[in-house]
Amino acid sequence: MTNKRKRQEDFQKVKLKVGKKKPKTANATDTNFASKTIRLSEQLKEDSALPTNRRKLNITDLLSQMHHYNAGVKHSALVGLQELLSLHPSLIDTHISNIIAEVAAVFTDKEPTVRMAAVSLLKYLTPLIPQDKVAPFFPLVSAHLSSAMTHIFVGIQEDSLKILDVLLDEYPDLLIDRSSMLLNNFLELISHQKCSKEVGGEKQSIWTLSINPNRKITSQKWRLNVLGRLKKFLHALVKQAVERFPNNEHMESVFSANKLSDISWTEYANGNQPIKVFSSSEQEKVPFRLRTLVGITGNTDEGLSSTNNLKIFIQSIVPLLIECWIEEFSGDISGNLLNPVSHNLLLLVLSIISLLWKLSEHQDPSQKMDGWLRKCYLKDFKHHFMKRFPYSLCETMTQKKKIKSKDCVLTSNGLDNLLLNLTLCDIMVSLASTETLDEDAQWLAMIQVFVTEKLMYGSNLNCKQLKGLLEVTSRLLNIQRNRATTEKLIHAVYMVYQQKDLLFPVRSMLLNFFSKVYLKEEDICLNLGRSRSKVLSRWLSNLPLQLAQLGTKNPNLSALMIEAIYTAAARSNKELLKSLQNAACQIYDPEDGAFMFLPSESQQLLVQLMYFLPHISSDLLLCLNRCIKEKLPSTFVSMLIGILHVRSSFSCWTYSAQESALNDTDYFSFLFSTLTGFSAEKLTCMQNNKSHQICRTRVSRVSLYLTDQAYFAHQWIVIKAICQSLSSLSARLQCFDILQNAIIKHLGGLVVIPDSTAGAILCAINTLHDRCCIPNDNLNRFLASCCYSIFNFLLTREKDVEHNQKRDPLWGACISLLSMLPNVLKLMLQNLQVSKACQEELPVIAQLLRLLLQNTQLRSHMITNAFLVQQTLQDVMNMKSCEIQEQWLTDLQYCFNVYLSKPPNETAVRMVY
Repeated sequence: MTNKRKRQEDFQKVKLKVGKKKPKTANATDTNFASKTIRLSEQLKEDSALPTNRRKLNITDLLSQMHHYNAGVKHSALVGLQELLSLHPSLIDTHISNIIAEVAAVFTDKEPTVRMAAVSLLKYLTPLIPQDKVAPFFPLVSAHLSSAMTHIFVGIQEDSLKILDVLLDEYPDLLIDRSSMLLNNFLELISHQKCSKEVGGEKQSIWTLSINPNRKITSQKWRLNVLGRLKKFLHALVKQAVERFPNNEHMESVFSANKLSDISWTEYANGNQPIKVFSSSEQEKVPFRLRTLVGITGNTDEGLSSTNNLKIFIQSIVPLLIECWIEEFSGDISGNLLNPVSHNLLLLVLSIISLLWKLSEHQDPSQKMDGWLRKCYLKDFKHHFMKRFPYSLCETMTQKKKIKSKDCVLTSNGLDNLLLNLTLCDIMVSLASTETLDEDAQWLAMIQVFVTEKLMYGSNLNCKQLKGLLEVTSRLLNIQRNRATTEKLIHAVYMVYQQKDLLFPVRSMLLNFFSKVYLKEEDICLNLGRSRSKVLSRWLSNLPLQLAQLGTKNPNLSALMIEAIYTAAARSNKELLKSLQNAACQIYDPEDGAFMFLPSESQQLLVQLMYFLPHISSDLLLCLNRCIKEKLPSTFVSMLIGILHVRSSFSCWTYSAQESALNDTDYFSFLFSTLTGFSAEKLTCMQNNKSHQICRTRVSRVSLYLTDQAYFAHQWIVIKAICQSLSSLSARLQCFDILQNAIIKHLGGLVVIPDSTAGAILCAINTLHDRCCIPNDNLNRFLASCCYSIFNFLLTREKDVEHNQKRDPLWGACISLLSMLPNVLKLMLQNLQVSKACQEELPVIAQLLRLLLQNTQLRSHMITNAFLVQQTLQDVMNMKSCEIQEQWLTDLQYCFNVYLSKPPNETAVRMVY
């Protein structure tokens, strides 16, 4: 029993209980271990020379990964490169060559993700790299782009259009330098070449549309994508062609935008400078052409700038475009309704043809292609396009919402039906000419009716639509010679012009249109003797009143109106001149008129318009006088005074009598009022003014009102311009009498006179005085008082910085007058009553006498009046309160002893006489 019990104890099963851990066996392995952390000072190796992205990769590493065979590595390299360049843009300039080369190389990668990453990187890079920096590497970019556009894989072709979009947005000029290669690629994207047996005829294309069943989209949608890029590229070509070979209309807009040149006729009028006359000659053809600034890549491809290349491309693409339209809009469908897809396709087809036509218009004038285009394509266009003109848009069932206005041509889906029809009209009218009017009468009548109706009943036209309508109308006016037809077209445009609340772009477009039509009508009337358009005459006659009402609300629109008015006035348009005469006072009103508040270019034209006015009334002269006083720019003041002098009768006294534009009395009133610079009301207010601006003296009865320096400088320019006009008068004696009577009547009784007015009177007397002119005593006394007051002001305020610039013109005017009129000098010396002067004024009188003695122009007259000078010196010495001899008195005595104490010798006597 004992052994059996022991054996049971050895092999007894262990009972497991819930919640209790299982006991470990005797041979269980202990897996627990102890560890310690190790910290390294530099975990990863970094290159401090080059910046890195968040993955610690520099630009060298990223560029090298773009050669990896794995598409994921290349994709992450492109993404990382964009991230790195966004953090460190300076790397672009230092690695531009490698970046462009590596990015262009993946244009033809087989993986779509890699190509999309390349497009994204290209979109980021192109705005940051200027065109001149990318130009040396662009041949490589264009080569990879061409390879992608002509690649055998469909996906690469589709992505190449996205790359083309980016390059067209940023570098259109560089793409134009390789236009032949790109245009051929466009053809290969939608077509393939025919077999040699299929080609025949002069205008038959060697290309035919192709269909690729492997594409994810239909062939027609693919063609829409390709043609959209072709249109964008041709638009860039047209823009460059306009700059190289501008047509007449473009040249007119360029000339109208240029600033007018200022020509001073003073030298020519005085006979000091001969006027050169050049004979007109035809433009000589230059045997060379300057390359563009972006043509530094060494490419000599002429592209579509060559007439022969343009003809070849037109022969290739136009049949394909017609074939695309025939495939979409088969002849079985009746009517002219288009679904949205057909509308988009036809608009693209017509836009491309229109751009090609514009390129042909801007070719070398000696190689025009109008006749060739008409011969090749007029019949096809009439059959395939004009057969269902005008086109309308057929709405689908889901597009129920329409804009309710019956005149609006934009439907709810955003398609512009009017623009499509206008593009077709522009193409067709460009194929017509004056010689083919009878042959093309049927379809031209359809276009004329369409355009007229849209203009007369289209109240909601946008700028793009109106521009198309005006272009077609302009082409129709160029080829039409029937007055009734042209009058209807012009009247339709005038109906749009008369609408209220037009936007500025629309109104300016209409003004430019009417201006160009008016110039062409004038040439036709002169050459063919045709009567002038009544609608244009009505438009012109309303322009001055519209300008007066517009005022300064829109300076740009006012500038366009002024240019149109000036153009018609220069051609002596009677209706316009009559209307301008009636509205002149409103336009030139200094407070409410537009003249004073418009930009300088418009002000110059308005000043020059005074030359063409039939009559300049006294009210208009009053407005002009107030404008001058309101600080009209000095250049325009001189121009205005010169024009008014030319229009007066005084400018042609030596020639045959002719009717002058302004009355003599009004003209002299304008000159005198402008000369004084202040109105009678302001001069009256100055008499009771007791401010510090009045420079008073006890010796002279006239005190000076001191104007600010800016006004004085402006007024002095006015004074010079008036004196220039006075100097050309032939009847000096009569004009001098008029001037001295005006001075005595309006200024003789004043005790306070502005300093600019006093200087103006002296300059005018200096200009008009002649040996035959004898000033009366009242004028002499007034001039003597003015001279002393000016001298007193200059000597007492000589240290005043505010009036420093007045010294030279005022001092020179006084000296010139005293040397010319010795009696005035004598009166001034006689009126130097020292007894009336205060002690502070004695040094001024002494300094004045000393300066007059030292002046070489007045020395002989001072010797003649030596007794008066000696008496004044004695009175100064007697009135001096200080017993000590001051320096100013010593200087005066010295000058008196030097110049007047000795008896006059023969030289002095000779100087007197």
